[in-house]
Amino acid sequence: MGTGSAVLAGVVANVLVTKIWKKAGKDSTLDPRDPRTPWRDAVAFAALTGLAAGAAKVLMTRKAAEYYEKSAGHLPQAMQEGEA
Repeated sequence: MGTGSAVLAGVVANVLVTKIWKKAGKDSTLDPRDPRTPWRDAVAFAALTGLAAGAAKVLMTRKAAEYYEKSAGHLPQAMQEGEA
């Protein structure tokens, strides 16, 4: 469940960042690895992507844990021991 939620979080974050980037009037084909991309844009895009990916991962992990708890009647073992 953890790996699946992390992958899904990455996909969701990428879609979200792309939409935000377009709404901000920025070039939708931005490639932060391209040396022709201005540093400011590359760093802003990377920071936004990292924030979105982290937030999406937390959301997906929490939802997966809620589902697990509802199904099994308790949190996953790693969460019970404080390892998660």
